[in-house]
Amino acid sequence: MTTTTLTVKGMTCDGCVRSVTKALTNVDGVQDALVDLKGQSATITYDDGKTSVSALKEAVEEAGYDVE
Repeated sequence: MTTTTLTVKGMTCDGCVRSVTKALTNVDGVQDALVDLKGQSATITYDDGKTSVSALKEAVEEAGYDVE
């Protein structure tokens, strides 16, 4: 398992946190996603044989948020 942290911009409430968490956990290979509203970040634990950082970023962007 690999862990990475993404900076997620545009989250303003707990609903945003739920949306980003759902988007990330729906990616095949993601074991866990901890989204921090105050820190504007998401820490994701995933199987790098099944997904990649670019796929994680894409999932967050498709949910309507910016990723750095």
